[in-house]
Amino acid sequence: MNHNLRLGDERRDVLQATFDTVTQVWEGFDKARESEPELTAATAALLAETLPEQGMIHTDALGQAVDVLDQSLAQSRPRFLAYIGSSGLEIGAVADFLAASYDINLAVDARAASSLEVQTSKWLGEFIGFPNARGLFTSGGTVSNITALAAARHRAVPESREMGNTGPMAVYVSSEAHYSNKRAVELLGLGTRAVRSIAIDEQHRMVPAALEEQIRADMAAGVKPMCIIASAGTTLTGAIDPLREIARIAQTYNIWMHVDGAYGAPAAGTDVARDLFDGIELADSVTIDAHKWLFVPKACSIVLVKDYAALAATFGHNEAYMPHEGEEPNPVDVTLEYSRPLRALKLWLGFKAHGASEFRSAITKNIELAQETYSRASVNASFRVLPHRPQLSIVPLQHIPHGMTDPEQISKHNAALCSAIEKDGRVFLSPAVIDGETWLRPCFTNFRTELSDVDVLFEAIEDLGNKR
Repeated sequence: MNHNLRLGDERRDVLQATFDTVTQVWEGFDKARESEPELTAATAALLAETLPEQGMIHTDALGQAVDVLDQSLAQSRPRFLAYIGSSGLEIGAVADFLAASYDINLAVDARAASSLEVQTSKWLGEFIGFPNARGLFTSGGTVSNITALAAARHRAVPESREMGNTGPMAVYVSSEAHYSNKRAVELLGLGTRAVRSIAIDEQHRMVPAALEEQIRADMAAGVKPMCIIASAGTTLTGAIDPLREIARIAQTYNIWMHVDGAYGAPAAGTDVARDLFDGIELADSVTIDAHKWLFVPKACSIVLVKDYAALAATFGHNEAYMPHEGEEPNPVDVTLEYSRPLRALKLWLGFKAHGASEFRSAITKNIELAQETYSRASVNASFRVLPHRPQLSIVPLQHIPHGMTDPEQISKHNAALCSAIEKDGRVFLSPAVIDGETWLRPCFTNFRTELSDVDVLFEAIEDLGNKR
């Protein structure tokens, strides 16, 4: 038995056990389970144990960890159509293992690793059509959005770092923008009253005329417009705001334009969806979560900016214990985080191993599956769909039992049906409340999902829906 924190003589055994386990896990992810496993009594007892004072055989401990993971909900499975999750890109998991083994800290210059992060951010800008930009990798879309909004505040009110928020400011979002933007506004001390929720059109996109009207009203009232946040794929319906029109308004009134593309922005790299993102290149900053529609394991978000110096002006501190040599700022001086792992490696290795074309192909396939789902539901009397085809890969739909016409009853039926589908386990869905009504919300962001999984989706909905 080892009496130190090295694996010692068990190192090869642990690595071999890990290899065997991961091989089995990846093979298991290639096709869906017919039901989700229940938490066993043994695992429940394991998770109720108190702090272990003494260690155990390392391979036995590894086995216990695998039992816990295998009885958890894994978004990597092909019929996990809820939320917007990653799908556990295999080479990305390898990258995480390597990055954790080296445990590089990107707070200051880490030589080659720092250059790799810069290179990967430029690759991503090229992929989505946001050229001449540079970015940083963060823990998630919330932190990326906060980072961009902090830079927007500094540009609008440069004295804010020293004096705080000295006057009223406004941040403009669509009425269906992700709540992380509101959270960013709260954390920056602006208060939720600073958020201007702009009306959306019949396709759930921000209305530019309503945006401009609100900006003019704020300026007349002495409120400083700080930032316009355009959604490039809302979480609710996948809607993409009219980016070029919003950019024109932002330029007219000299307002920072941020694109929250945490979910949808990768689709800008595809032929089938590129035109929907017209004008994204005019934004000041863009958020992309690679752990969503670029398939890599969590956590891997990126905030891209046109003016990298704006981040240094917003976050930089010339502390004596940090080296400041040359003109390049330390990463810690351009982001919220101090200790920062090499999150970029999983996307860098993904691009190197598979090539950008494979990512484009996988995203395109997800969009095609969404279109197929919409087409099937739209011609089936048991379903209701939104009046417009999905722009990306989210397909809200309602199951309508024969003879049921009351919207409130239909909403209650679909809410109960979604719970039944989750318990059934063939597919995993989440509900969505759209215009006050409850919908089922299949979302395709997994490269493993196939047309046969769409077949099972409809089978499960109709089977369980007709029993209620």
